[in-house]
Amino acid sequence: MSVKNRDAIPAHGSEKLDTEVITVEVASSTNSSWMKRLATWGVEERGIVPVPLEERTDEQYSKLCFVWFSSNLTILTFSIGTLGPVVFQLGLRDSCLVILLFNLFCTIFPAYFSTWGAHLGMRQMTLSRYTFGYYGVIIPCILNLIGIIGFCTLNCILGGQALASVTNGHLSWTVGIVIFTVVSVLVSFFGYNFLHWFERLAWIPVLIAFIIAAAVGGKHLHNIPSHVPVTAPAILGFVGQQAGFMITWSGYSADYGAYLQPVGSSWKVFTYAYLGLFLPNVFVQSFGAAVAIAATSIPAWNDAFAGGNVGGLIEAIYQPLGNFGKFLTVIMSLSVSPNLVSIFYSASLNYQVIVPRLFVVPRYVFTLLTAAIVLPLSIVGAHRFDAAITNFLGLIGYWASAYVIVLIIEHVYFRSNKFSNYDLDVWNDPKRLPWGLGALGAGILSFALVIPCMSQVWFTGPIAKKTGDLGFEVALVLSGILYPPIRWLEIKLMGHL
Repeated sequence: MSVKNRDAIPAHGSEKLDTEVITVEVASSTNSSWMKRLATWGVEERGIVPVPLEERTDEQYSKLCFVWFSSNLTILTFSIGTLGPVVFQLGLRDSCLVILLFNLFCTIFPAYFSTWGAHLGMRQMTLSRYTFGYYGVIIPCILNLIGIIGFCTLNCILGGQALASVTNGHLSWTVGIVIFTVVSVLVSFFGYNFLHWFERLAWIPVLIAFIIAAAVGGKHLHNIPSHVPVTAPAILGFVGQQAGFMITWSGYSADYGAYLQPVGSSWKVFTYAYLGLFLPNVFVQSFGAAVAIAATSIPAWNDAFAGGNVGGLIEAIYQPLGNFGKFLTVIMSLSVSPNLVSIFYSASLNYQVIVPRLFVVPRYVFTLLTAAIVLPLSIVGAHRFDAAITNFLGLIGYWASAYVIVLIIEHVYFRSNKFSNYDLDVWNDPKRLPWGLGALGAGILSFALVIPCMSQVWFTGPIAKKTGDLGFEVALVLSGILYPPIRWLEIKLMGHL
């Protein structure tokens, strides 16, 4: 009902309308007041709306290194390393070679996309609209959000495990999970500046704790067998885990550099991002593989690690140090917080791409929503960690491989490797963005061959039964082959990029 026609309303209706208008105005005023107050505290409201060039003035490119380093120097990374010997029965040599070689390759993708945030001032899923289209990007964005929620869940489980192990069972995993969720949400709630400040410092105590763990447990790592008989399916299975863990960072790489100064930033941003991702993953995962193998011959470690209890294994390593060891276990449990903080932040941006009208809602509202989803999932999945992580990482690696290759081909070939070929004014205009026919078509069609090459606990394709899991490799290569011809057809039909 229009307010300007209020005089035409009967007297008894007029009073009701006045009440409704006043209520709306008061509510709006209250919300605005709170938003202004939060802004004065440094809380970032901006969601997927691109950062204007005049606001992209941050020249501290090293920030990205700390974000990636802190986010990956965690017991979750340690647990990925244990999968080599525990799930795929690989020896230390083969586990470490897979970790080294495939992180050398897979790290290229998220490090490269980190440069896009600085050049375009956009979040990762927003700039993906220039390849997948305004509506088409909703599909990879949903998959990306599922991946984020999955990683949040795994982090909460591990943090809860480690914290509970310190109290000898007096503190349940559930309480630990709640603690880590709340702490991480508080930091992520404040947004970009506070996130970068937190990540710059968070890695220091964790690195010290890992060094002490290596020193204390090192005497047990000298005589472990480095080589056991290896099979192609075992190698390829562990390769899929590496891809699922590393390449999926590409779905939110640009989120952490959208305020950086774009001039001359590419190689600096890439180098900082690459080192921040590569170094902790290789060293911490390799340490995890070594400890998992050693645990089979050390009863205290083996008992603590029963059922994939990584937190219990960490606590067992520190046992010789007494109470100081318990303190270090708490530090290690807290290592999941930097990872949670960064991906909670990215999660808050994904909802606005999935439902575009939500871009007017402050970013931090969706941080709280993500926490509300993650908390019950973590509690339910807390005692099935090994099965959860192997199934989860394998699956998300498939779609992420298709996603990264079509973005790269679009940029390097169709847009001539020039960021000036992105019209930043059309980021929210469905008619001037691509339809997404090429990107979605290539990704979906590639799965005709990916599915037979999949090897999961619940399904093994006919090709995978003979070769092992080739899903990640097939998705990467086949999507790259299919994308150019379908994209050319799309451009011809649309009449523009």
